[in-house]
Order: sequence, then C-alpha cells, then structure tokens
Amino acid sequence: PHGKTTMSPQLFHKQLEHGAWGLTLATVQQVQVAYSAGIRRILMANQLIGKTNMKIIQQLLDDDPDFDFYCLIDSTTNIDQLGEIFNNEKRPLQVLLEIGVQNGRTGVRNEDEEKRLLSTLSKYSNSLALAGVELFEGVLNEEQAIRTMLQRAVTCLQRLIDSNQVARSPPILSGAGSAWYDIVAEEFTKIGPSVDVILRQGCYLTHDSGAYHRAQARILESNPIAKEISTTGALRPALQIWAYIQSIPESNRAIIGLGKRDAAFDAGFPIPVLHYRSGWSKPVDIDSSVYEITQMMDQHAFLACPTDHKLAVGDILAFNICHPCLTFDKWRKILLIDNEYTVIDIFDTFF
Repeated sequence: PHGKTTMSPQLFHKQLEHGAWGLTLATVQQVQVAYSAGIRRILMANQLIGKTNMKIIQQLLDDDPDFDFYCLIDSTTNIDQLGEIFNNEKRPLQVLLEIGVQNGRTGVRNEDEEKRLLSTLSKYSNSLALAGVELFEGVLNEEQAIRTMLQRAVTCLQRLIDSNQVARSPPILSGAGSAWYDIVAEEFTKIGPSVDVILRQGCYLTHDSGAYHRAQARILESNPIAKEISTTGALRPALQIWAYIQSIPESNRAIIGLGKRDAAFDAGFPIPVLHYRSGWSKPVDIDSSVYEITQMMDQHAFLACPTDHKLAVGDILAFNICHPCLTFDKWRKILLIDNEYTVIDIFDTFF
C-alpha cells in the first residue's frame, strides 16, 4: 500500500500486520520516516534523483543488510548518476523499469527508449540490479487505454525474463492505485505465477466519498469477484472531519469552522453526513442531498441548507472527504474511534 497517503507509522504497521507485502513511498524523506519506524521493505515509486538523496539510500543499504529497497528508472541519465554513486557497493541498488505513456507522467514511452535504457543499465551490473517492471495507470482514465498500457508492461517484463535480464527472482510487476486495481489484477495475472505482482493502493485504507467512491461503484458493477466480496464488507469512507457550526447568518446558510487548511477541496468539497449536539447519545444522519458545502475559505466553509433545518450554533457536523491524501497531510494527529464514537487511539503523522 502507498504510505504517502497517511504518513502514519502506526498505520503502516497495521497494514503490514494485515498482510501487506511492503510499503510504497514517494520521496526519500518519506523513506527515512518509514525506515526509522521499522519498515524494512520499501518500494519508492519514483526515480531516485539528487546526490544527497542517493547517498541517504546508499547509507541505509550499507548499514542494514535486511533493508529491501526498490526505486524506479526511466532515463539513461539517471542510470549513469545512480551507477556513479552506487558503484562498488556491497550490494546493488534494486531498480524497476518504469513504463509510461505519451503525454503522461514519468516512464519510458516506447520500446526504443527501453532498449537504450537497458543497454546503459548493463554497464552497471555490479551496482544496479533490475528487479522488474512498474507503471502507474492513474495517468489514464479510459479502460482500453489502461489495458493497453498494462499489456505493454506484461510484454516488457516477459521479454526481460526470457532474455535473462532480471536479477530478482521472482521478478516484480507493479502498478495500481485505488481506482483501477481490478483491471490491473486481471491483466497482470496473465503473466503467470512466477512473478510477484504488487498492487499499490493508498486510499483503500480510508476510501472516500468522491473519485474513489465512483471508481468502486464501477468495479462493483463490472467485476463479479469484487461484487461477491462486497457482500461481506464493501469499502466505505472511514476518514471524517468534525467541525462546529460557527454561525447561521441566514435561514438557508450555515458557516462551518472547517476550511482549506483542514480538508482537501481539489477533488470535491467535504460532504456532511452526521449531526451531533451536546447531550445527544449519538450523532444522527444528515441528508447530503440537501445539505451541501458550496464554498471554502482558509478556515470557513459555506453550508447550504433547507430553511427548516434543525441546526444550531455550537452543533458539530461530520464530513466525509473526497481526497484522503490531501486531508491527512493537514493533521499531526488522527483520532481512531470505535462504533460508539469513542476515541480509542491517536495516530501521529509525519509529513
């Protein structure tokens, strides 16, 4: 799973306890946080760039033979840089060839680029070890384009296996954010059982009420395996922001003490789901079809509501979130609650 979503070591360990293969991170700073917390298998789903960053990873690998680390490569320039820093090391740096698409993000665009990259990589066989192939399909949003990208990755890895260019056994084939994991699993498993297929969802841990909610609805509609599993417990939003009603200046508007500094707003505004007043035994549901945030400022949100609402200044509303990644990073502490809304633990974050 992608640890950058939460950057909470306590949650990292819970994920590993429930069977995660390792942890994905995006930057060397994040790797340092996870390593300091005892995480010893890390896939940095990014290129390792910059001499200082390279030397940090070099030192961790030198000091700890149990540290299982991977990063991505997609250019001959970066390979030369890595080869210079990691040359004559005790053990090679494990790298994954990243597949990309035209006008996408990182990754090699075609087979010619791949050949040039592999030719350069062969010069550093004592310091760099090809461990497999990686991609991020989230740069695309159409199923057929995603399948084409996935099939290209499978073909690439099979070609590398057949030509004995992969140093790791079994090789790694990795992709999948939280939106298209069903398609990734379907295409990746076609390569056979002798490959470690690593999916890297981040938002499965909390889900959301925006893009990933819509993605999950698509999966449940089209994938019979997911539909069967969902009968015993579908993904549901687990990250909420609680905020006071600050003011009710008009009969159809309430001002909430919740703003852009508190919750993500790039993928949709927070969605009101619960209403609580001091003295109530528990919160009550609120109809998000008629209560809606229409605007957010730094510390305030504008909530449209029916004129016959029962809200009062000092009440508390709970909001589901539309982008967990950009909500976790606004909080140093995350409260874990039970089904009775009692706080039972506090998790730290390290952004």
